[in-house]
Amino acid sequence: MKKVLAIAVLGMFVLASCKKDYTCECKVNEQTVTIPLNGYKKKDAESSCDAAKTTYSNADADATCTLK
Repeated sequence: MKKVLAIAVLGMFVLASCKKDYTCECKVNEQTVTIPLNGYKKKDAESSCDAAKTTYSNADADATCTLK
């Protein structure tokens, strides 16, 4: 029973730590735009930041976005 409880507690800790706060920093037309991505999984934050880059690329072909 103790092993099951220990595994359950460890599992909850691992699942809770998957979501974090990220920031997508984009440079568009010589300006920096910061997009907060709070409570995202890394994979979802990367997708959102890539989508932001695609959107900003319509205004500035040299737009870059970095996930931090």
